[in-house]
Amino acid sequence: MNSYFITATDTDAGKTFISVMLLNGFNQLGNKAIGVKPIAAGADEQGRNSDALLLQQHSGIALPYDVINPICFHAAVAPHLAAFNENQDIDEALLSGSMANWQQLPANQLLIEGAGGWLLPLSDNRYLADWVAEQQLPVIMVVGMKLGCLNHAMLTVREIARSGCKLVGWVANCIDPDMALLEQNIADLCQRITAPCLAVVPNAPDNTTSKQLAIDLARKLLLCQHV
Repeated sequence: MNSYFITATDTDAGKTFISVMLLNGFNQLGNKAIGVKPIAAGADEQGRNSDALLLQQHSGIALPYDVINPICFHAAVAPHLAAFNENQDIDEALLSGSMANWQQLPANQLLIEGAGGWLLPLSDNRYLADWVAEQQLPVIMVVGMKLGCLNHAMLTVREIARSGCKLVGWVANCIDPDMALLEQNIADLCQRITAPCLAVVPNAPDNTTSKQLAIDLARKLLLCQHV
């Protein structure tokens, strides 16, 4: 199984949107893929997170919710603060045990969606990036294309490298339909980031465009696996 950690330049940059796109692309190519969200904050009355539910819905294997999302907090706030307010800890042993179980599932691709940005705190002195590095997971970065994204992207790229992780590619997700100099910003990032741009996803693509983008994105990632 090929495993990837999906991070982003910020909250609401489009991690789930791109993860679902990748899942659909892999599954359309007959390359069975599953998506999981180790930590989520913000839950419905049944204790389920909407992003994790989308990953469950679009995965190539039917899995119980608690397999997809082992740690979930009710409040839609930073998970370590939610954990404190709910008198819980973020159990990294549970995360690692879940990782071992995910890698035994009958799938070709595993997409592990983070929460927030790269340096998501787990405790006073631990970050989700530390766990990702210990698991030796290659990283895909989603850049939410908006004013300020150049700084956010390059800070994230530097931190991924400092963590000892490999950035295998990034996606330009055009979340701001009115962003000035969009093409120039994307070209600038392509020049600065050595990892390949896997896709440029337009704002609110239609179904036909989304389907083709999903297939193209999955194909590009498959090619990266053979480099």
